[in-house]
Amino acid sequence: MQITIDGPAAVGKTSLGRALARHFGCLFVETGKMYRAVALGLDRGLNLNEIDITMDKDGRFLLNGENVTDLLHTPKLDQESSQVATKPKVREKLVAIQRKIAASFDVVMEGRDIGTVVLPEAEVKIFLKANPLERAKRRANQRKGTDLSTTLNEIRTRDVRDRTRAISPLNPARDAIIIDTDRKSLAEVISEAIDLVKGRLGER
Repeated sequence: MQITIDGPAAVGKTSLGRALARHFGCLFVETGKMYRAVALGLDRGLNLNEIDITMDKDGRFLLNGENVTDLLHTPKLDQESSQVATKPKVREKLVAIQRKIAASFDVVMEGRDIGTVVLPEAEVKIFLKANPLERAKRRANQRKGTDLSTTLNEIRTRDVRDRTRAISPLNPARDAIIIDTDRKSLAEVISEAIDLVKGRLGER
């Protein structure tokens, strides 16, 4: 089984993905962390061909064998990962890894082009949306002490980059279920998504 979740930054993909993976007994794959790990490797002075990104069965991300999962969520890597994602060789490398994982496990995989590029034949595709201010508030709440105005500007900058990049721009797949998370609690979004997944799988 393959369930994809796409959408812009700070829209709630990770929280929903983890919940769906638990509910349906799938491996959760947070592909954005792979791009963050590449950005971290480049920051450390490595060349792309020196960077090996793997994921263990517990969902931890390894950079050349080192567990870097807890190092990947910083404002600096937020922006750098979006920039490296525009590089064809990076995308080619990581998409191959993501497809290999999906061929080996039932997965809930989230990112920005999973339903359109990585797993276009997935049984269920979800696209989350929310307005930039709402997403900035969520991210600022996650990262205590973060300035809301700065976070909002970062999200708007990333939105433009993700929508206009030449390779795999951020767009919902034609057969994606679109869920607007504005003014909805996480519990409401999870419940709605579970019902939609059950409905889609029931059509098979």
